[in-house]
Amino acid sequence: MRIAVFPGTFDPITLGHVDVIKRSIPLFDKIVIGIGLNSTKQPMFSVEQRVSWIQEIFKDTPSVSVAPYEGLTIDFCKQFDASFILRGIRYVSDFEYEKGIADMNRMLSKNVETIFLTSSPEYSTVSSTLVRDVIRHHGDVSQFLPPEVRWDK
Repeated sequence: MRIAVFPGTFDPITLGHVDVIKRSIPLFDKIVIGIGLNSTKQPMFSVEQRVSWIQEIFKDTPSVSVAPYEGLTIDFCKQFDASFILRGIRYVSDFEYEKGIADMNRMLSKNVETIFLTSSPEYSTVSSTLVRDVIRHHGDVSQFLPPEVRWDK
């Protein structure tokens, strides 16, 4: 079975994330969206809220699930017998950053390959960081987020 983990903070999940996930569904039998918990970062949205959004977005897609995790992504992959890590790439700078992580993961586990999927052009500028900044300044982020992503503004 081809199982992939798509790790990230998804704070919040954007249309760019959803695009990468939907385009990768035909490539894998199962995709586990891993919400990484990092004690050094203070997310804008709770992990429960982020899990709920993702469950709602993919409620009709049984091959996609979501789970939070702490620690190494490679260890999270082992929990699900995942042989692949899925990563979205927007720019060359993303690739340079992600390649370093992929190389380290490869050294930690020879059984897990990282697969890079480039973003669709219309989502190449969308990032959770920029979306959070627009939210903080009370801007309209509806064009960047799935309709399921709602919160008390």
